[in-house]
Amino acid sequence: MHKGDARNLDFISDESVDLICTHPPYADIIKYSENIDEDLSRLKVKDFLEEMKKVAYESYRVLKKDKFCAVLMGDTRQKGHMIPMSFDVMKIFQDAGFNLKELIIKEQHNCRATGYWKTNSIKYNFLLIAHEYLFVFRK
Repeated sequence: MHKGDARNLDFISDESVDLICTHPPYADIIKYSENIDEDLSRLKVKDFLEEMKKVAYESYRVLKKDKFCAVLMGDTRQKGHMIPMSFDVMKIFQDAGFNLKELIIKEQHNCRATGYWKTNSIKYNFLLIAHEYLFVFRK
């Protein structure tokens, strides 16, 4: 990671944070910016997961021992098939050294695009993604 990279937390000391809560912008689903290179929401799934490795390792570095990191993640669908990004992210955080303390399923209700997707789910025969996962990790 280079200096100034949004995923580089070099301005935070090792083991100095008590709690991390994050809800990353999902890969290539809802764009949060038009031209910010560090914006994870602009990346394709493969590149998003590579960048999440940096997020996981930096989170592990700055978190105090026995403290918690909570990550809210969902999945996506591409070309009619499910892409279980959330489980890839869970594994990335485990590979960085975190232990999975809890896995909580959060139901999705009344999202901005629910009507659009509900109509298309009937038309193209697929189920709505109606949940996200809250991974609670312990260092």
